[in-house]
Amino acid sequence: MRTDPVTLQVLRNHCRAAAESMATTLYRTAHSTFVKETEDFTIQLLDARGKTCAVPLDLGATWYPGVDYEAAIGLVPGGYQPGDIAMTSDPYSGFLSTHSPDTNMWKPVFHEGEIIAFAGGHIHNVDVGGAVPASLSRTLTEVHQEGLRVPPSKLYRQGVLDETLLRTMLANVRVPEQNWGDLKALVAAVNTGERRILDLARRFGVARLRDGLADLLDYGEAQARAVLAGLPDGTYHFADYCDEDGVGGDPLRLKLALRIQGDSAELDFAGTDPQTLSSMNVPTGGHPRHSLILVGVYYVLSALSPKILLNFGTTRPFTCILPEGSVVNPAHPAAVGMRSLTCARLRSLVFGAFAQAAPERLPAAPAGSSSIINLAAEHPRTGRRVIAAVAPIVGGGGGMPHRDGTDGSGADAAYLKNSPVEITESEAPVRILRYGLMPDTGGAGVHRGGLATVLEFTTDAPDATVTARNRDRSIFRPWGILGGRPGAASTFTLNPGRPEEQDLGNTDLLHLSPGDVVRIVSPGGGGRGDPARRDPQAVLRDVRAGRLTPAAAERDYGVLIRDGAVDMTATAARRARLPPRAGFDGGAERAAHEARWDADAYAALGEAMARVPASWRGRLKRRLFAAVRAAPEQAPRAVIAAVLREDRAFRRTAAGD
Repeated sequence: MRTDPVTLQVLRNHCRAAAESMATTLYRTAHSTFVKETEDFTIQLLDARGKTCAVPLDLGATWYPGVDYEAAIGLVPGGYQPGDIAMTSDPYSGFLSTHSPDTNMWKPVFHEGEIIAFAGGHIHNVDVGGAVPASLSRTLTEVHQEGLRVPPSKLYRQGVLDETLLRTMLANVRVPEQNWGDLKALVAAVNTGERRILDLARRFGVARLRDGLADLLDYGEAQARAVLAGLPDGTYHFADYCDEDGVGGDPLRLKLALRIQGDSAELDFAGTDPQTLSSMNVPTGGHPRHSLILVGVYYVLSALSPKILLNFGTTRPFTCILPEGSVVNPAHPAAVGMRSLTCARLRSLVFGAFAQAAPERLPAAPAGSSSIINLAAEHPRTGRRVIAAVAPIVGGGGGMPHRDGTDGSGADAAYLKNSPVEITESEAPVRILRYGLMPDTGGAGVHRGGLATVLEFTTDAPDATVTARNRDRSIFRPWGILGGRPGAASTFTLNPGRPEEQDLGNTDLLHLSPGDVVRIVSPGGGGRGDPARRDPQAVLRDVRAGRLTPAAAERDYGVLIRDGAVDMTATAARRARLPPRAGFDGGAERAAHEARWDADAYAALGEAMARVPASWRGRLKRRLFAAVRAAPEQAPRAVIAAVLREDRAFRRTAAGD
């Protein structure tokens, strides 16, 4: 360390305060509900290379404490001058913005003609044009359909706004005044960051500031290595699934081999499914420490060491192997708008692997699905077209080592704040009918999974369009550990309780008629520990609080409640008949899938994928899954081999013809 420990701690606090100041500026001046209420934005204080040194801990999204701006910074033509502000929203230019609604912005901070740091951040624009309102849907198949993409460019040159670039951007979006309002808020935030960084330079001196930022990265690295050194060496395999790899598609499998050796770790995603034909791909460019891939790692490190410093240095002990042409490293022009759905499963994947290394210290699976509801319609009062975020529907947290999972706020998606009903109803032509927690949805366990959230709403607007981004966990449920049961699946229903009731499954694009009612229920968190060992009085408290029905108390916990009290004799007899539970439980749906698609079947699928170009793999996967379904009596490997023998195009491509 070039900086003494006391000064380094003081600098750490000042850097965080600078980041918090930037975030407060953005939060207080943004226009869209999704930024100013839901807080889907980030702020970073960066060193002169573009590595994140500090982030706010109380405002904004928690996905990017280790984000790396360096590649995108270098793609701006002409270098930098004082007063420049650059931006990008292109997922394939430097792999900084990871889908088109995310606008990343950065400003160089000069001192005596030298760049000493950058102030950066991103906002999620509710709409950036494209094929559907709010720009994102699994129905989209290439990145060109997902709205306006701006490669790394200067929005301001030496303090002067590029009016041509701005007009081009605003001409391609559905609610331009909202986008410009949020962009101005982000500009204000990076300007605030510039002032705060210059304050730090005056306080500490430029040389000491430069050394201190480098030491903060080294300190983050050292803390992460200390956590890894406390885990047992070994290779830990885990797989998890998205329900579908596209509309009406097949399960999307994510596979991880976590190799811990001393104070470093390798995350090998070999065996993960190929890039999809839908927009569920995660654009990383193969970066070995891409922040999207390491989000789950940030949470694990924070759980194991709550005071850890999170920055780019934290990522250095980790190396990710991201196969080309896979869903975690797709080739252009693969659609990527719904990467957040896949990222939710990536977090569950990382949690599951680390839970094998430290089962006594980590929780069961959180909900792993945060459906973000947007509505586009003509407002009956004003006649204006509005696009508004109704609410993020986040599920429960997984059962913890020391307590139940958090209800309705699922751990790794907890940063998405709920929008107040009054604000939603004032800004959009919707009426909220129900918003709260759903009983009987948390996975049973010694420590119960957190309850799901339920939202019901209606609209009287004609031709209203709803997008329900990130719909998932309707089939594969959040898993339980150490004998805990999985959480409840998510549901999405049109006109519940009416003769025309319709189960929408994972639909994420819906057209409503006036008076239609939509109900969405998130998944519940997984349980932790054998439910038969849960304190009967804790079960009774859940029943009295409305979290659990008496029928579920008996079915899931073996607790019988009579006249508002636990019947201890009947409970003891009921529990004595229950078989003991231990280990992992992914639910009957996962067990049924893996009984057919076992390790050998997936190995055969992977061998076939490796022999064709990335652009072929999604279609080939669909064909092979269909063939295996059509031949239930045959082994999947045999079915796959037969299909490939008959496929002339495959044989020519595999042979290099």
